[in-house]
Amino acid sequence: MKADLKTHVLDNNRTQAERLRNHFAEAKTLVINITGSPGAGKTTVLERVIPLLKKDWRIAVIEGDVQTSRDAERIVRLDVPAVQINTMGGCHLDAKMIFGCLDDLPGPVDLLIIENVGNLVCPAEYDLGEDFKLTVLSVPEGEDKPLKYPFMFRNSRAVVINKTDLLPYVDYDVEKVAAEIQGIQPEVVIFRLAARQSEGVDALAAWLHGLIAAKQGRTQ
Repeated sequence: MKADLKTHVLDNNRTQAERLRNHFAEAKTLVINITGSPGAGKTTVLERVIPLLKKDWRIAVIEGDVQTSRDAERIVRLDVPAVQINTMGGCHLDAKMIFGCLDDLPGPVDLLIIENVGNLVCPAEYDLGEDFKLTVLSVPEGEDKPLKYPFMFRNSRAVVINKTDLLPYVDYDVEKVAAEIQGIQPEVVIFRLAARQSEGVDALAAWLHGLIAAKQGRTQ
């Protein structure tokens, strides 16, 4: 019974996600679902990348958290509109939640970033109508996350290995972790960042810039 209920829930979510995807495609909006553990640095990555993109593109952010609006407040300080979704205990966002806040977003938008609830399990299963998932992994979390949570990495088009400035202080083999991620998802794009120091951010911003331009049908 539980399996049947989960299948029904996921099927319903997929249906709504396809509606969202069609909506975003018509608007030529690139949509990124940012996933990762709590404390991986997802919001800090956005704080560094968004200023490099907003001079050329119209950006909006949906922030998902169990409670508080702290991350949304950080994004608004970048002079970028942000909508907060509080799940009140839920471990992920779903397509219905995204539908529920579309009217609160400015329009038109070239890039919509959805920062999901911090979790490497549930958000992997729920399609939000995004173009792709980008997972943020941080050095202090340890090397074992890709093999422990392969479904998340299998469903990610890009992975950011963040907080590389801490490598001298922890036992963490970046090459090994990158190889394990590529073993799970051979086509993944991996970026190495020390986001707080803005190291590696330019490469990520340039990659995203190209994807937004392609969605808009523009040549760079």
